Amino acid sequence: MFFFRMIFRSFSRQFKRRLLIAVTVCLSATVSVAMLGVVFDVGDKLNAELSTYGSNITVQPKADAVVNDLYNTGGDANSNASGTSESDPTTFLKESDAPKIKTIFWAFNITNFAPELNIHADVNCASESVDSSSCKASGVPIVGTWFAKTLHMDSGESTVAGMNGMRSWWKLDGFWPKDDSAQGLIGTTLASKLGVTKGDTVTLYKTTADGSRNKQRITITGIYDSGDSDNNAMYIPSSTAQVLANLPDSIDKIEVKALTTPDNDLARKASKNPNALTQDEWETWYCTAYPSSIAYQIEEVIPGSVAKQVRQVAALQGDVLQKTQAVMVLMTVLSLVAAAIAVANLMAASIGERGSELALLKAIGATDGAVSRLMLAETAVISLVGAIVGALLGSGVAQIVGHVVFGSGITMRPMVFVLVFVLLTLTVLIASFSSIRSILGLKPAEVLHGR
Repeated sequence: MFFFRMIFRSFSRQFKRRLLIAVTVCLSATVSVAMLGVVFDVGDKLNAELSTYGSNITVQPKADAVVNDLYNTGGDANSNASGTSESDPTTFLKESDAPKIKTIFWAFNITNFAPELNIHADVNCASESVDSSSCKASGVPIVGTWFAKTLHMDSGESTVAGMNGMRSWWKLDGFWPKDDSAQGLIGTTLASKLGVTKGDTVTLYKTTADGSRNKQRITITGIYDSGDSDNNAMYIPSSTAQVLANLPDSIDKIEVKALTTPDNDLARKASKNPNALTQDEWETWYCTAYPSSIAYQIEEVIPGSVAKQVRQVAALQGDVLQKTQAVMVLMTVLSLVAAAIAVANLMAASIGERGSELALLKAIGATDGAVSRLMLAETAVISLVGAIVGALLGSGVAQIVGHVVFGSGITMRPMVFVLVFVLLTLTVLIASFSSIRSILGLKPAEVLHGR
């Protein structure tokens, strides 16, 4: 009872100094919870943020991949809508195999995908509002793709895939075409060259492999600005492109947008040769959402394909993630160091003011251990209150950071709170160490006689 009475009396005195300790711990807990909460959730946030700027995995026929590796072209062998090559593809995947991407182990991490058939065609205008004599172009890049295609899976689930979600950064004047229609989008550069606007109709002419000359009228539903050489192209439904080129069920590329875990040494080792992994390494790699493991699983379900991660996106994600985490961890460490210094100084000042009280306790029989426990208990209770309030405030700050920076809330994991309380406990103990040493050095006779 004496011990608890002393704690109560201690709380009733030096209120201001104890309040400063509580506020210091509260601020440190707020910063620590907010920063560590973001650190543990920032991987998915950054991945989702970067994935808005295009695919991070591309799937192409195995023959094209061999050509890429042989000549170190770095892209698909036939190029894409950027127009860097005017040759049409010669090897293909089946469009009907594309939905199998949503059947892999990491299917829920596949946020979007879109098959492509990249061909070239001649374009003539077919609108009375456009001068047809000047509205002609040869070898125009045509991309047959999905825009917002609804897929019904064997599992009974449905998903929507296509360029509507893959090209979210495009500036579109008009609206997206419908799949399996005679509609299309045209890039700003090509539209300016041809003199067409949304609502106009153009005619595509394509000489097929068997020598026949096919044509297809396309109504322009919108003009897009991609900000790059893609503005020289035209996007139409894949089924329409296949009819035009006489290539049924054919595609030469699939762009995949997936939520992935940044590469580490294991992922880099696996990307070179998965067969070189041990059984434990292989299971860890296969069951982690690395870009290489997702690509490997895509290859398993799409016959004759090679799936590769877009290295620039993966490298950027890993680099940005590491730097962001480093900054937040540094802020957490600095807040804990500041808290330790502040608590140590406040406790030292408190002991200096209460020297006679502590000396009296030792004079009437209290041991050094009892007096030390009294001070630690007082500091622990004050710090606990500050830590609880700080944890609540930190959760709120983390949500603000999430909405301001990433546009969505932060998922607060229980381990964040456990880690912060452990770190604060160690911080307070370290800060109390010098104060406890000064208590042990108190000599009741000298203190009580004012020496």
